[in-house]
Amino acid sequence: MKYRIQEISQIVDVSVSTIRHWQKEFSDFIKPEKTKGGQRRYSDEDISMLCRIKDLLYANNNSIPEAKILLRKGHVDNGKIDWGNQSILLTGGTGSFGKHFCEIMIKKYHPKVIRIFSRDELKQLEMRQKFGDAGLRYFIGDIRDADRLRRAMEGVDIVVHAAALKQVPACEYNPLEAVKTNINGAQNIIDAAIDAKVKKVIALSTDKAVNPVNIYGATKLCAEKIITQGNAYSKPQGPRFSCVRYGNVIGSRGSVIPLFMNQKKNRKITITNEQMTRFWITLDQAVELVVQALSHMQGGEIFIPKIPSMKIMDLAKAIAPECEIEFIGIRPGEKLHEILTTTEDGRNTIMFDGMYITLPNYSWWKRENYKNAQKVPEGFVYTSNSNDQWLSSEDLNEIIYNSSNSFNIDRRGSYIKN
Repeated sequence: MKYRIQEISQIVDVSVSTIRHWQKEFSDFIKPEKTKGGQRRYSDEDISMLCRIKDLLYANNNSIPEAKILLRKGHVDNGKIDWGNQSILLTGGTGSFGKHFCEIMIKKYHPKVIRIFSRDELKQLEMRQKFGDAGLRYFIGDIRDADRLRRAMEGVDIVVHAAALKQVPACEYNPLEAVKTNINGAQNIIDAAIDAKVKKVIALSTDKAVNPVNIYGATKLCAEKIITQGNAYSKPQGPRFSCVRYGNVIGSRGSVIPLFMNQKKNRKITITNEQMTRFWITLDQAVELVVQALSHMQGGEIFIPKIPSMKIMDLAKAIAPECEIEFIGIRPGEKLHEILTTTEDGRNTIMFDGMYITLPNYSWWKRENYKNAQKVPEGFVYTSNSNDQWLSSEDLNEIIYNSSNSFNIDRRGSYIKN
């Protein structure tokens, strides 16, 4: 059924001039049809949206810009995304996460296209040989190059930002290069996404960004702040920016597991400190965390999974039980234990849908997608040594050596086998 503006005024209980004003201000959300004579005719969906706008402006006392953010284009209710209509740009797409992300998205979610954005043509060739060209496009580029990013983002709906310099020793020795990629690159992501009118940007962060003690962690902390505050630069109907933050990835390039597996050929492995603990997450879990975050995000959040910890000695027992252990001492920029949330984070952190979410501390920010969330206890911190979930040597062996098995976190945070 179609309604005249005078009828809409009576139904919504606001003046005709107010309807016209809202029509102009919220043109992305109210789209009446026009008759041949140029008269506007409103649908039931338009009435529903006008009532929603009235509620936001009058009942909740939001300003028009705030209401636009809450009604932003591309907002997803009920944690669902129509992936078949989404074009995705994946920076750092040839890395461990990027390849696994493509594999899961192709098999499970079937997006319209994934654009692989990375510097290494050889790795792109290897990906093309593995995945082919169906649903994937391969873009050579560097996130330091703002112009190239803008061109690559044209027509993109979602950006998954995984590109970074990640190796602690390399970043310590080349600090300015870490800044150019991890910090300046994050700024380029924001600028390009705004210019290209992208809907959502999710950036990958790390536990090392929390109370950082090395250049890598410091640059990732800056990147987190830049990404989450990127919402301040975006128009109300523009892209939303959020982060995911997690621990060490089992089997990723450069992690301690491949190191131990290589060292055990000589029947000796090196450990920095026997008391060390770390958070661990599988690539499956990392990808699903990103999918969850994209589904729920309103902009400015940091999504943190409930994942288990593992003692470094248990890790060594699982990988190389027969090997001699040499203790070499903690390296520069290395922590004894890792942190995923601090006491300061805890004041704005909730438990929701099997994960922790640190919410932005904006006066106008409304928890539209988190109404059923649970607040964390007073003084909450999430550290690898005080975790209540632990990964055993047997669990790790299952993950590494039995490829038919995978592990996931249930909604209570327990580590369970599928």
